[in-house]
Amino acid sequence: MNTSADYLSIILNDTPLFDVRAPIEHSKGCINHATNLPLMTDNEREQVGTCYKTSGQEAAIALGRELVTEQLQQQRTEQWLNFSKANPNGLLYCFRGGLRSQISQQWMSESGTEFPFVEGGYKALRRFLIDALESNVDTVPLMLISGRTGSGKTRLLQQLDNFIDLEGLANHRGSSFGAAASPQPTPIDFENAISSKLLKHRHSHNHTVFLEDEGRLIGSLTLPLALKEKMETLSHIELETPLEQRIDYAIEDYILILLESYQQDFGKEKAFELLAQRHTDSLGRIRKRLGAERYTLACQLLEQGIAIHRDQNDTHGYRDFIELILTKYYDPMYDYQLTQKPRQSIFRGDAQQIQHYIQQMPAKVAG
Repeated sequence: MNTSADYLSIILNDTPLFDVRAPIEHSKGCINHATNLPLMTDNEREQVGTCYKTSGQEAAIALGRELVTEQLQQQRTEQWLNFSKANPNGLLYCFRGGLRSQISQQWMSESGTEFPFVEGGYKALRRFLIDALESNVDTVPLMLISGRTGSGKTRLLQQLDNFIDLEGLANHRGSSFGAAASPQPTPIDFENAISSKLLKHRHSHNHTVFLEDEGRLIGSLTLPLALKEKMETLSHIELETPLEQRIDYAIEDYILILLESYQQDFGKEKAFELLAQRHTDSLGRIRKRLGAERYTLACQLLEQGIAIHRDQNDTHGYRDFIELILTKYYDPMYDYQLTQKPRQSIFRGDAQQIQHYIQQMPAKVAG
């Protein structure tokens, strides 16, 4: 059998993968953004699995052969062959690198294409990434970028040579208003992505890698425990940004980017409706902490801002709404957190000053 167990190379090189597991398995987590080209549908897999439990492997294989007709075999094999042509250095995998991988490989071979599969399958790759994450949080030198909401921490990160954008991997800006138009990844995919990033940094350089100082949750996703515990011990650099600039950033990040995404999918008028609903819902989640009076005012300011934006193509109307949210909700929460867990930043300044400071740092700094 033509197989590969070089898991490190698969991750470091972003080896193209296709996943022959059923869609329901793939949807829970995959490796390297693998393409799902299943050997069996969810229903077929369920029937074969039930047969295996009641009648054994031989009967299950026979049922699988009955369910996946010659015509379906040809259609599915054709998809795999197309993938192999587009990705000649790729691999296929199933759950454990067992029967499904072998059958898929055999069908491709019978059609004239030899294509390797991952030894141990998804389970082995996933185990490799879990172990690598545990190891690399202590091996890779890490440092945090901290600062108030809207201060531009992600922008700063992306101007540095070595960073991991946790919010980008989570597809969420990390605040009550931070949800993107598209869904967040699954917890497994999020963890796999973090582990892959750390692994690539570890094997390409020994410089400090910067992360944004995050809470335990980014949207609905939880940071891996090993990473979160490590972050609690790390040194941090604090980004200071004037309020007016933070408002500018918030308009771009929380209004314009989200609106553009909605417009691409639903058109202009519907996009404004969805934007209003999204941020109204977000306001509802922080209503108690804002207080009734401020909540009512925030809703009015949001409505005014959206109306001016929609009718006059002017975003200035959002400024009072965003200033209220930043100064009456996020900043007090930030200040409170500092009193609960006081710590001293090793440097503080604006984005340009921080970039200059980092350039002067030793290549490797312990967290």
